[in-house]
Amino acid sequence: MATTLTPAQAWQKLREGNERFVSGTSSHPNQDAPRRSSLVNQQNPFAIIFGCADSRLAAEIIFDLGLGDAFVVRTAGQVIDDAVLGSLEYGVDILKVPLIVILGHDSCGAVTAAKETVDTGEMPKGFLRDLVERITPSVLAARRNGFEEVNDMVVEHVKQTAERLLDSSRALSSAVDDGRTAVVGVAYRLAEGQAELVSGAGALGQ
Repeated sequence: MATTLTPAQAWQKLREGNERFVSGTSSHPNQDAPRRSSLVNQQNPFAIIFGCADSRLAAEIIFDLGLGDAFVVRTAGQVIDDAVLGSLEYGVDILKVPLIVILGHDSCGAVTAAKETVDTGEMPKGFLRDLVERITPSVLAARRNGFEEVNDMVVEHVKQTAERLLDSSRALSSAVDDGRTAVVGVAYRLAEGQAELVSGAGALGQ
C-alpha cells in the first residue's frame, strides 16, 4: 500500500539521501527487480525534482533514490515553459506528490550564457536565445542585490524560478496554500555533492 508523506517528511528523506551521497554511503534503494515489477501499473513518487539538464546533476543519484521515488523534469537552466508547468501540475494534482524541488547548480552553463548576454549585449542563436531570455531576469535581480558571481546568480535564479512557478500556475499555488505540497529551492555544489536549501514555500515545518 502506498504511503503518503508530508512535505516536511519528503524533504527530510531527500536530505538524508543527499547526506549519504556526500559521505559515500549511498544505499541505492528501490533499484531491484521486485521494485521494478511493483511499479508496472502504478507510481507513487514522493518528490518532484525540477532541475537543470546538466549531466552532472543526476537527480536520483545525488539524492540516493530509486525507481518510483521521484518525478523528474529537467531543462537547461531549469527554465520554465508550458510543458514544464503541465508536468508539475500533473505531478501535484494527479500523482499527489507532496514536494517540488527546484534544483540548480554552481557553474551552470545556461546561467553563464545569460550573464554573458547581459554583459555583452550579444544574444545567442537559435533556441538558446529563448533559454537566455528566460534566465536574464534572474541575472538582473542578482545584480540589483549586489551579486556579480555566476554561482550567486544561480542561487537567485533558483529562488526566482520557485516564485515564477507559483505565479504562473494557479494549480501549484493552490496546492501550496492548501498544504498539499511545498516548494523548495536547492543549489547543488558540484565539487562537494551537497544540495543546499536556498528557499522554501509551504508546509515545511518539522
